[in-house]
Amino acid sequence: MVSQTEPAPNLRSRMKAVRTQNIVKTFGDVVALDGVSIEFEEGIVYGLLGPNGAGKTTLIRVLTTLLKPDAGTAEVAGIDVIENPVAVRHRIGLAGQFAAVDPFLTGMENVEMVGRLYNLSAQEARRSAEDVLDRIKLMDAANRPVSTYSGGMRRRLDLAASMVGRPQVLFLDEPTTGIDPRSRLDLWELIEELVSGGTTLLLTTQYLDEADRLSDRIGIIDHGHLIEEGTSNQLKDRLGGSVVEIHVQDEDRVAATAALTPVGGGDIRTEGNSIVIPAIEGSRTLAAAVRRLDEAHLEPRDIALRRPTLDDVFLSLTGHHAENGASPEVEPAPTGGRRGRR
Repeated sequence: MVSQTEPAPNLRSRMKAVRTQNIVKTFGDVVALDGVSIEFEEGIVYGLLGPNGAGKTTLIRVLTTLLKPDAGTAEVAGIDVIENPVAVRHRIGLAGQFAAVDPFLTGMENVEMVGRLYNLSAQEARRSAEDVLDRIKLMDAANRPVSTYSGGMRRRLDLAASMVGRPQVLFLDEPTTGIDPRSRLDLWELIEELVSGGTTLLLTTQYLDEADRLSDRIGIIDHGHLIEEGTSNQLKDRLGGSVVEIHVQDEDRVAATAALTPVGGGDIRTEGNSIVIPAIEGSRTLAAAVRRLDEAHLEPRDIALRRPTLDDVFLSLTGHHAENGASPEVEPAPTGGRRGRR
C-alpha cells in the first residue's frame, strides 16, 4: 500500500515528473481547463480526482501531447510538451479510459506491436512484451486472440502495452472504470508494484477509495479548476478533524436537523437521511448530539464518530459526491496513435 504519510525530505530534491503552469484549453464555448497549475516529483503516484467533465482527461491529453493547450506551459520529465512533443513521447506511457487493443491479434502480438512503435527491435519488443505480460499475469493467455479476453483482461493488456517501452512517467486515465471488483483489486496491486519499482504515475479516477489507497498526493479538479491539493490525510484534516454522522428516519429528518444544528455551531450538512456535523470536541460532540436528539424525543437509526473521508472532502469542495462511472469529456477523441513514440 502506498504510504499516506508526508513525502520524505529527499523527495523535494527529485526532478519534477510533471509541471504545468496556468494551462487553458477550450472547446468552443466550453472551458475544459481554466488555468490549471500542478507539479509533482518523480517516483510517486499523483491522483487527480474529479467528476465527469471536470477536465481530468483533457489535462491527460495535454500532458501526453495529444492536445495543444490554448495557453500556459507544461513539462513532462523536464521536457516541454509543446516545444518537443517527440521527446516527451519517448518517455511516457498512456492507458486511456477504454482498452485500445486489437481483438484479432493475440495478447503477445498487441504488446509486441506497441514495442515496435517505441522503436524497439523485434527481439527487444518480444523480450519486453514477455516481461510485462508476466508482470501483469497474462502470460498464460498471451497466445490467445484478445477477442477471447474478459473486460478485466483487456484492461490489464492495455496497461501492459503502455509499459512495454519502460516509460519514465505513466498516465492512467480511469484505469479501473467498468471492470469487475476482482480485476480492480488486481490492477491496484499491479500499480503498487510499479510504484515500488520506481515508476511515476499520474492516475485520474472518480473512485475515492482508489485515490485514497494508491495516491501519494491528490489534486481535486472541478469545472476546469484545481481547487485543492495535498496528501489524503492533509485533505481530510483541512475539513476539520472528526465528524459525527447521524442516520435518522425519513419522517424525523427535518426535526433532527433543527435539533442538531446548535451542536455543530451552525455548520451542518445533510443528504437524504444522513446528517453530518463537525466533531469540534470529539466524543463530547457525539454526546451532545445524543442529548439533543433525546430531548427532541428522536431516536436515530445510527450514530457514529469518525474521521472525514475523501467523500466528505469532495462533497465539501464541490457540493456533490464523486460520481462512480465513466462518461466522455467534452473534447473529441484524438485520432491516430495514443501512446509511445511517433
